Order: sequence, then C-alpha cells, then structure tokens
Amino acid sequence: MRLHAVLRYPAEPARVVAMLADPGFQREVIAATHGTPEAVDVTGDPSGQGAFTVTTRRLMPTDQIPAQVRSFVGARLDVRQAIAWGAEDGGVRRGSVAVEIAGTPVRMTGTTHLVGTAEGTVVEYEGDVRAPVPLFGAAVEDAAARAVRAALEAEERVGRQWLARTGG
Repeated sequence: MRLHAVLRYPAEPARVVAMLADPGFQREVIAATHGTPEAVDVTGDPSGQGAFTVTTRRLMPTDQIPAQVRSFVGARLDVRQAIAWGAEDGGVRRGSVAVEIAGTPVRMTGTTHLVGTAEGTVVEYEGDVRAPVPLFGAAVEDAAARAVRAALEAEERVGRQWLARTGG
C-alpha cells in the first residue's frame, strides 16, 4: 500500500533538522502516539549540515488495530524506525525511511525529503507499507498505513508545539 504524507513546520530548515535530531523531541512524538520509548539514538552530524540517522524503538498498544489482525501481533507492538538523513545539498535534505514491527512481516520502506519554503519547512514522506500475510494482508497493510499516518500527524503536531515552545 502506497503512503504519502506532508508535514509543514513554521520554522527554517536548520531549526527543523535540529528538532528532528533531538532525542527529547523523538520521545515526545512517541508519547503522543501512545507509545513507550524503548530506545532513541541519533548518530552522525545533526548539528551541522552533515548526514545523520535517527533510530527509535517503541512499544505500542494494539487496541487501535482491527480485532482480526490483533490476534497476529498480541497485546503490544515493538515498532522500530530508522530515518537516515543525507547531508544538506542545495537547501534540501533527502533520506531513507524504514519501519518494521518486530515479530511480524509488516514493513514500511520509503524516502523523505526536507526543504525550506516561504512559510517555513516541508518534510515529505513517500513509501510502501507491505504485509505479506495470506488472507489478511490487505487488512494488515491498511491498519499499518493508518498507524503510520497517525504517527506522522502526531509528529507534525508535536513539532509545531516544540518549535513554538523553543522560540520558533
């Protein structure tokens, strides 16, 4: 299932990059999705214009997914996410995204890019959600795609609050 999302922030790209690379921000996003942060790691050079990677691991309740799918995953999901951002190149950052739910065949892979606009910064995600599960694959993909969209909406909401709170 194809997934596309656009997040808009009222701040210049450097501030948005610093926010995305801040472990405290990532923990707030996880909490906003009703998850429990298990790990948040940032590696590379997020403070300058270099490449960096943000990796998170969160435990999520399964009460929001359809009952017929819940039996496959249990009471909690172990969601692992990695976003590898490339170095700034002409005002744009591009990256790759991978999300997996441990112990299940559910995966999302895709790309992201971040660019400044007259209003601030746009972060765009494009990817594919796959769940090769016989009979229930489409239902699992739909549930996973809805969860990813909800998480990105929470990220944008938390990001706007974060930027306002930190002077943006």
